[in-house]
Amino acid sequence: MKILVVNPNTTVSMTTKIAAAARAVARPDTEIIATNSQNGPASIQGFLDVAKCVPGLLEEVGRHPDADAIVIACFDDTGLDAVRTLVSVPVLGIGEAAYHAASMVANKFSVITTLSRSVPGIENNLMRYGLAQKCAGVRATDIPVLKLEEGDPATLFKIRSEIREAIHQDNAEAIVLGCAGMADLMAQLSEEFGLPVIDGVAAGVTFAEALVNNRLTTSKIGAYSAD
Repeated sequence: MKILVVNPNTTVSMTTKIAAAARAVARPDTEIIATNSQNGPASIQGFLDVAKCVPGLLEEVGRHPDADAIVIACFDDTGLDAVRTLVSVPVLGIGEAAYHAASMVANKFSVITTLSRSVPGIENNLMRYGLAQKCAGVRATDIPVLKLEEGDPATLFKIRSEIREAIHQDNAEAIVLGCAGMADLMAQLSEEFGLPVIDGVAAGVTFAEALVNNRLTTSKIGAYSAD
């Protein structure tokens, strides 16, 4: 099967990291097509960036009509409803996938994200998905998205610090990494802290494979009808 993994921002280095995370978990017979929008913001940090990147996202999806499933690699689940309306194949957002995965392996989870202004959008999505009661807290590191691309040890220190606080103050039993730019940290942090640390890119790809294997498509009766 072919899974299109779309980074809705225009930063190629982040797309490269996302592609590696997707291919690391994909089945041998799954082809990962990793791409990014050609027009829009370089990073997505809050409601305005989310709105600005949707046209470029829709254009990029339209360039790959042969995909069997689509994963939107932005933790805000940018343009998720619009893409589901545009296509009939399964479409997953990495935030949605990560929350559901966390809810299956832990009683409570906390989200570690980037800037504080991203927190309201995450909280809104948790309510929308009916998973707010499973989330013990959404914690901002106040690290800009593109800072994650630099590999600065101070950045990892801040992420680790928030995870410790989530475990001790929130009583979190799992951690959701709240940005696609953190995708390469999942295995390292899981081993270090001894609890599930969930990356939405990995969760999105494996859920997408399951939906395709079950021959499920996006319903076109009602909300996601294009007529």
